[in-house]
Amino acid sequence: MSIKALLGLVLAAVQVPLAGCVTEVPPWERGILARPEMAMEPDPLEASFRQHVFFSKEGAAGGYGVGGGGCGCN
Repeated sequence: MSIKALLGLVLAAVQVPLAGCVTEVPPWERGILARPEMAMEPDPLEASFRQHVFFSKEGAAGGYGVGGGGCGCN
């Protein structure tokens, strides 16, 4: 293994655990993150409509990311 490949492997091994280190959001940035366009679903009416269509097709009410079909044959 070459020196560059070994160095790259060591750097990757050091950076991966550090990627999980999250610091608290400073108070002066919380207002920016609370803006409506930063929401996962920026349009609540459209999100409600999509959820209604989803559970109407599935035959089951509520919840995103549930496994299986609406027939109950998981």
